[in-house]
Amino acid sequence: MSNHRIGIIGGTGLYNIEGFTNQKWVKVKTPFGPPSDDLLTGKLTGRDVVFLPRHGRGHRILPSELNHRANIWAMKKLGVAWIISVSAVGSLQEKCKPCDIVLVDQFLDRTKQSLAHTFFGRGIVAHVAFAHPICEELRQILFKIAILCRAQAHNGGTYVCMEGPAFSTRAESLINHRAGFNVIGMTNLGEAKCAREAEIAYATLAMATDYDCWKEDEHVTLELIIANLQRNADMAKQIVARAIPQIPAEPNWPCHSALKNAILTEKKFWPKETVTELKPILAKYL
Repeated sequence: MSNHRIGIIGGTGLYNIEGFTNQKWVKVKTPFGPPSDDLLTGKLTGRDVVFLPRHGRGHRILPSELNHRANIWAMKKLGVAWIISVSAVGSLQEKCKPCDIVLVDQFLDRTKQSLAHTFFGRGIVAHVAFAHPICEELRQILFKIAILCRAQAHNGGTYVCMEGPAFSTRAESLINHRAGFNVIGMTNLGEAKCAREAEIAYATLAMATDYDCWKEDEHVTLELIIANLQRNADMAKQIVARAIPQIPAEPNWPCHSALKNAILTEKKFWPKETVTELKPILAKYL
């Protein structure tokens, strides 16, 4: 039986998934500061899982305050090899209605946080391939299960990652809509970049809550989002629980060797402190 764990990052309600047993909150210290919260370990459908409430229990952390490096480092430290991310997004296209799910396959970065989205620097230079930023194998499993769960699911799409915390202006929303992008959110790009560097397979269930504000008659409100979040959480729990048994026992997808040809700095020049900080990530290359 595999001892590689499956990570879930999402809203606080997600850890009430039926059948999530042996629950134990674990505190993980990281060289990048504290993760969003303690991590909840346990078993779900026969597999070891680790759940992280993205914004902390009680929703205390702004999207731009998220410590993606600490969150992903903590997951890696606990043996996570796959991450299913569940995220609320605004829909930028008519065909994707509130409560639909988009299995995104691309990102557009509208943040100013690039240094907070990489483990490297401090003497070690690495450039991971990110043309396909989502793990395709995991994405297809989630799409297949979403269809089996009778969700309105869209296969592929571009996630525009903005900083927030304010929602888009109408001008911004119209630009994104007219460019043909699919959804907009504030959290997933940093997770995906750090997961790729940590050689963790990462995929997103982007759960639409609203039409952002490009649509004249349907402006985003917090009340609308919260009502749709509840409906989305129930569907997300079903999909996650049914997808987990489909994930292979051993991590041998392309994402699991993303660093193989990515590190440019010769090993003899690697600073000891940086190596110590990145030990869970660099372990197989030491």
